[in-house]
Amino acid sequence: MEWQLSQLLIICPLIFIGGFVDAIGGGGGLITLPAYIIAGFPIHFAIGTNKVSSVMGTSMAVTKFIRDGYVDFKLSIFGVIFAILGSSLGAEIALLISEHIFTILMLFILPITAYYVFKSQNLLQNENNFNSEITSKTYLICSLVAFFIGAYDGFYGPGAGTFMLLLMAGAAKLSVQKANGAAKIINFTTNIAAFAVYFVNGKAILSVGIVAGVFSVLGNYIGAKFFEKGGAKVVRPIILIVLSLFFIRVIYDLI
Repeated sequence: MEWQLSQLLIICPLIFIGGFVDAIGGGGGLITLPAYIIAGFPIHFAIGTNKVSSVMGTSMAVTKFIRDGYVDFKLSIFGVIFAILGSSLGAEIALLISEHIFTILMLFILPITAYYVFKSQNLLQNENNFNSEITSKTYLICSLVAFFIGAYDGFYGPGAGTFMLLLMAGAAKLSVQKANGAAKIINFTTNIAAFAVYFVNGKAILSVGIVAGVFSVLGNYIGAKFFEKGGAKVVRPIILIVLSLFFIRVIYDLI
């Protein structure tokens, strides 16, 4: 597929914003994937190329979260294994599905997620309110979350980090810091696995993805520092905003 400089001028600023949002509470794909579509990329090329910049951007956030001590490596390893399986499966399925089906699915997924975020109090709690002990139940829940959200991430992607953060905090009862750390590691893995599938099938443009990835790295770095200062209080409103914006986008696409 051929691309033009004008498309990069649309994509790169939105990728920066998406990286900033993604580092704070996940959901950067709610901005970055539409950026490629707005720029005129067909849906499968948009998803595949978005994975390139997402891998680059998420790697920066992962490094920052590891350095700040928010990542439980043992828990994350279990999540990574199941995430690879789910993401590869989801990406293979996505290549068989039409763009219209993707849009219809979002009409159901986004409102449910927004309602859960609005009702959930977990994202506003202090880390000390959570049980620091990680049990076998915690590993089981996190592994299941990693597999199913990983499959979604490979299948489509937008909001995967947000969904994972919510489930890690809500179902697995992890603090928002630890949930975000685990989500970043797992999301990084699912991006790599999905990218591999799209690249092998010729649906990813490396040159565009790498240039956009530089902006994603910068956005993720600034976002991770902002998360460190603002803490959990900023997560829920930002997630609600990006979910609302993408829902409007979905309605617009259908109309």
